[in-house]
Amino acid sequence: MRVLMVSDVYFPRVNGVSTSIETFRRTLAAQGVEVRLVVPRYSDEPDEEGIVRVAGRPVPGDREDRLVGWRAMHQAVQAEARTCDLIHVQTPFIAHYAGLKAARALGLPVIATYHTLFEEYLQHYAPFLPAAWLRGQARRFSRRQCNALDAVVVPSNAMRQRLENYGVTTPLHVLPTGIPIAQFGGGNGMAFRLRNGIVEDRPMALFVGRVAHEKNIGFLLEAILQARQSCPEILLVIAGEGPAMGDLQAKVGVLGLQQAVLFIGYLDRRQALPDCYAAADVFVFASQTETQGLVLLEAMAAGVPVIALAEMGTIDILAPGRGALSPPADAQAFGDTLGHFLSRPTAWRQLADEAPIYASEWSDVAMAERLAALYRNLRAPQFVPENPLSAAV
Repeated sequence: MRVLMVSDVYFPRVNGVSTSIETFRRTLAAQGVEVRLVVPRYSDEPDEEGIVRVAGRPVPGDREDRLVGWRAMHQAVQAEARTCDLIHVQTPFIAHYAGLKAARALGLPVIATYHTLFEEYLQHYAPFLPAAWLRGQARRFSRRQCNALDAVVVPSNAMRQRLENYGVTTPLHVLPTGIPIAQFGGGNGMAFRLRNGIVEDRPMALFVGRVAHEKNIGFLLEAILQARQSCPEILLVIAGEGPAMGDLQAKVGVLGLQQAVLFIGYLDRRQALPDCYAAADVFVFASQTETQGLVLLEAMAAGVPVIALAEMGTIDILAPGRGALSPPADAQAFGDTLGHFLSRPTAWRQLADEAPIYASEWSDVAMAERLAALYRNLRAPQFVPENPLSAAV
């Protein structure tokens, strides 16, 4: 079986969507599913078998992303889809419309993964518009797109409930992205500490992710301020980059946390990131809009306990209480929990023992098996336009 995945984002752009695409692309092969990609070209990425890059231009105000050409994306998807059995859309922008049009023209099933809760994100990027109006627009946009598909994959039960509330009637399948357990279990924490000048016994909390406003990293800074009351030597390492970097660095200065916070940018996922996880004593996460929270599972796979807010997609991971603690969404309470954990490491040893065992239940292999079964169970749509090549999107 051959599946075409279409996306407005992919590596070298680092985010959860890129990670999900690459994880499934790699693991689906063992399930007899060949995955081909149509994705943006960012600069001079080398040609790879099975990957078609579409040229684009930088998104205004966002140097990390690319806006691909409408016609070029449609042509590339149409050409690749002719040899495929199914189209899987990964983003709701130009890729969505190109994938949908090609699927309807060729009579192929088309599904999408709903990765991002846009109603919670838009207010951070368009604060000059009324929040209620933005939420309404995001809901209507998502409902129209989802109801045009044959199936929708969502990474958590909370996301499924949200889309049902929007009025989405297309079948919704809860199927998280799995994680490569072995990749994150063999990091060298001491090497990471030496490279970054962190003494061996300094208590280290870690955040990994895009440095963006919706990640609620400012909350973590306030929690660190509180945690220092019981753990004065605590260090928060922030691994990632993004549009909130300047604001957060300024907040570090205002709070007087210059010696307690270290920004280290993006890390290579093959070695540097596993080393970083292995160096941490605890992983911290405060996003309230996350659709899954893969980084929580990556940390657990490395044997690192998690302290995180149980909100949206992270609820599915945190609800069992294995390898993790979930304080209230209050910076003081979160900081107290963090400080108590780091100042009494032996008291919480069982969390570190539980974490990798629990993470193994979310393996990439297990999730790939489920996605391959979904692909095979899909049936081609009943409706094919009379003049498919001119079908409206």
